[in-house]
Amino acid sequence: MTTLSFLTVDLPCDKALQAAKKKFEQASLRALQTFDLHTARHTQQDCPCPNHGTADCDCQMVVLMVYGEAPDPVTLILHGSDGQTRFSVTEDASQLADKKLVTSIKEALEFETAISV
Repeated sequence: MTTLSFLTVDLPCDKALQAAKKKFEQASLRALQTFDLHTARHTQQDCPCPNHGTADCDCQMVVLMVYGEAPDPVTLILHGSDGQTRFSVTEDASQLADKKLVTSIKEALEFETAISV
């Protein structure tokens, strides 16, 4: 499986996630959150950040399954660090992503604070 980053925004991951969910709703897309790094890390007593080396950092990863009209979703990954969030879609031979849905996701995620990737 590979990931294709297509957007970086100047927002922490939690704020980018909330904005993305709102934008998906406006575009008639459904997002199901399947992973949250903060939740997973809280189950570990001593889990320092691999990037910053401390437990107190803003690194975050969230995985969403985004659904449109087709029955199969697109996997969207939000990776946040240092006040920015990068959006990526997965490309996997076993999960044939609907190109129309990927385009709809990219169009829905037009942020005013976007950084071109």
